Amino acid sequence: MGLFSSQIALKKMVPLCRQLATSYDAGIPIMRSLELVSRNQKDKNIRDVVERMHSSIGNGSTLGEAVRAEKRYLPAFFVELLATGEKGGKLDVMLRDLAQYFEDQLELRREMVRALTYPMIQVVLGWFGLTFALGLIGQLKGLFASQGRSNFDLGTYLDQYIRFQAVAATVAAVAFVVCIALSRVGIFGYVWGFAATRVWPVSRMTRMFGLARFFRSMSLLIGSGMRIDHCIENSAAVTANPYMQQDLLKAVPLVRDGHTLVDAFAGVSALLPQSREMLHIGETSGQLEAALRKASEYHLAEGMHAAAVARKVFGTLILLTVAGAIGYGIISFYRTYFSIIEGVMNDI
Repeated sequence: MGLFSSQIALKKMVPLCRQLATSYDAGIPIMRSLELVSRNQKDKNIRDVVERMHSSIGNGSTLGEAVRAEKRYLPAFFVELLATGEKGGKLDVMLRDLAQYFEDQLELRREMVRALTYPMIQVVLGWFGLTFALGLIGQLKGLFASQGRSNFDLGTYLDQYIRFQAVAATVAAVAFVVCIALSRVGIFGYVWGFAATRVWPVSRMTRMFGLARFFRSMSLLIGSGMRIDHCIENSAAVTANPYMQQDLLKAVPLVRDGHTLVDAFAGVSALLPQSREMLHIGETSGQLEAALRKASEYHLAEGMHAAAVARKVFGTLILLTVAGAIGYGIISFYRTYFSIIEGVMNDI
């Protein structure tokens, strides 16, 4: 399961979806596909989820009922698409799309990790180097203030430095555990969602990827025959941002009152002008499913571009922060050093 959530981690969802899609495409019934996936699954938690789904279907439940019973462990996008895919007779399409979706998400995450690895190494090295230098400066200042009445002991200083780093590591670990706990109870999602929708450049990236998931889900759910208002409700849930979800759900009452999609989404601030144009074209041409898929592709491309910008911005900020910290440490060191030299010369 994921560290910050009880749901299955993204990197484990990729092989799970691909195995199910490949088995079902080969003509193997879903019951047998689940059995094969469970048998070849090394992760105990995932194996237990798949086995419970298999057992539930064997006891007479539908795939939708079985997968919704495991919604605590499975992403909402996965749950809704499997359920509607079964209902609309497009389970093969849904499985292939889910496999591709999670593979794209995993590749994006890996790209971001690769881009931020070097800056983060610099941050870590800068932290240890700067704290060591500043601590040494403090020792030199104390030695100078005592006018030679105390001696500098490198061994004692190293012991103090190690204890300081141990305290810092403990504080960081406690903060990390608190973040995990808040995430598990759902509070962290609102905190992160607030920052992700308002802080540039993360806000642009979050918005684009959220809309890409929304339109992609809408296209698939409409193609499966689900009612439009229910499509909006289920698709809004896969944006992975509670604030975007609330904004998109504003359109549901208007759709139920008979308004067009363009009118219903007029008060939704999350949508771009291009999004509204695609909705209008799809609705007036009768090709809504295709228009929504194109909208998803457009927002995904915009999200990839926003992610590239975010990586460069954060990488540059980290480099500047490390450079500034190192510069501060060097200036402080030599300022103290020359102060000591000046004091010695004055005594002479």
